[in-house]
Amino acid sequence: MGADDMCGICGEIRWDGRAADVGAVARMTCAMTSRGPDADGVVAHGPVALGHRRLSIIDLSARGAQPMVDAELGLSLAFNGCIYNYQELRKQLQADGYRFFSTADSEVVIKAFHKWGAHCVERFKGMFAFAIADRDTGVLTLARDRLGIKPLYLAAAPGRLRFASSMRALLQAGEPGEIDTELDREALHHYMTFHSVVPAPLTIYRGVRKLPPATVRVIQPDGSHTETVYWTPKFGRDPDKASWSGRDWEAALMDALRTAVKRRMVADVPVGVLLSGGIDSSIVVALLAEQGQHGLATFSIGFDSSDGESGDEYFYSDLIAKTFDTDHHKIHIDTSRLTPAVPKSIAAMSEPMVSHDCVAFYLLSGQVSKSVKVVQSGQGADEILAGYSWYPPLANIAREQTTEAYAKVFFDRSHDEVLSILAPEYGIDADVSREFATAHQGAPGADSAVDAALRLDTQVMLVDDPVKRVDTMTMAWGLEARVPFLDHDFVELAATCPPELKLASAGKGVLKNGSRKLLPAEVIDRTKGHFLVPGIRHLHGELLDMVGDALTNDAARARGLYRPEAIQALLAEPNRTRTTLGANALWQLAVLEMWLQGMAG
Repeated sequence: MGADDMCGICGEIRWDGRAADVGAVARMTCAMTSRGPDADGVVAHGPVALGHRRLSIIDLSARGAQPMVDAELGLSLAFNGCIYNYQELRKQLQADGYRFFSTADSEVVIKAFHKWGAHCVERFKGMFAFAIADRDTGVLTLARDRLGIKPLYLAAAPGRLRFASSMRALLQAGEPGEIDTELDREALHHYMTFHSVVPAPLTIYRGVRKLPPATVRVIQPDGSHTETVYWTPKFGRDPDKASWSGRDWEAALMDALRTAVKRRMVADVPVGVLLSGGIDSSIVVALLAEQGQHGLATFSIGFDSSDGESGDEYFYSDLIAKTFDTDHHKIHIDTSRLTPAVPKSIAAMSEPMVSHDCVAFYLLSGQVSKSVKVVQSGQGADEILAGYSWYPPLANIAREQTTEAYAKVFFDRSHDEVLSILAPEYGIDADVSREFATAHQGAPGADSAVDAALRLDTQVMLVDDPVKRVDTMTMAWGLEARVPFLDHDFVELAATCPPELKLASAGKGVLKNGSRKLLPAEVIDRTKGHFLVPGIRHLHGELLDMVGDALTNDAARARGLYRPEAIQALLAEPNRTRTTLGANALWQLAVLEMWLQGMAG
């Protein structure tokens, strides 16, 4: 059966009359070893070259190797991800006369592209980023899945475009200085305002862009290109479901989730679950158990408590492990292991990410990868089903006041506060983050303020924070994470569900009620936990020294990103200043500086 999954892809297309730089593509491929430790390959054809690193999940044979070349169809493919419905598509394509030489889902992508062109993406259920080169026309097609689960970074230069699954790979492709690593002022403003989310196509570097989710870019041999957005969920009521009761919604959403979990069992290796003890990952375990998965491997992480905050949720994860008789692994990380992991987890980030749980995910993934290659995770449920604290305040807000109300409860700080922290040359006059949110939330297709907030969080925040965090931290260890709550059929259905059903029971009400037959009440009715890492929320000792050094060392002084007086004030009281959502403001500034220093290193 199967697909060849989690990997890194890269490549180059030129339109200056020269052949693609195979050396540069090989260097990019080499830079992504952790994403795909099992094999690598480069394929070149004149002005186009593709590179690939492989982590074997499906069709473990050499026939599944990549880049995959279909000589008969004249197509070459570099593919990262997994097409969960590849077996159905394969049958359909075989019925149309296509002959297959492997059992990999990547080959299904090639045949589907040959048959349906760029529209093939609309038929795929899964997560993916891919590049397909057409030998005869010289056209290169790049695509990314609907929810941006798989990344794709781009760097344009006169006469050529390079692309890769990681930003570091692009920077390592050529000579130092080849890519403009000046900070993008607009991206920087988003980082400081929009909870460290930098919306596509921007990245923190001026010279690097990212292909937005649900987008296909078709590049002609002369370098001209078109971009098509192929999926936009509607966050409004569906007249066909107007008569549905709360029970109908619960049943429909649980069914869609059941299908999503089942789809993600496709693998030629065992699949485990990251079990936090929250309702989301607990439901994934329950549904896998329901599918008859015995001896399911589950993994929970815990930390030492700090400043009166507990660092684990073992009570709940133990309860779920016992209820469903899983092969449960408790991974306790004592504080002494936390600090040494910080530079490593920052180095693993494709873009700077502020969440405390990056370090937790990094350490957890390192342990989990010793046992399994694939895990399912409950990520995304809070964005899709309104589980976060910032949605209820929007419930009675007029549609046109959405962004004002959203910014108050979600944005890290005001425009003036951003300017008071950044050095003057890094500031920007316009409040670009507010403008971005206003444009997104003001667009048609979302019925209420809550719908408009959920749409922004689903299409932008989710993609460039939680989803990217899970992908980069698991891929750093060659572990593949699958996220059933981001199955696009489930997301489309949830988007049309009335907000009051989602907001009920202090958030995710429709999911809580729908899961009562499956889960112990203690897990459903508990207060929402967070994947807290107390040792980072409260900076002390060694970690505080590391942060202080990063913000005041020669590299930081030369960059001059922040106003020195702003940094001194934060270092004087490192745990006092919190962003709107309670993140440590000093940590947010330090992560960006540490990441920039690591990328330059």
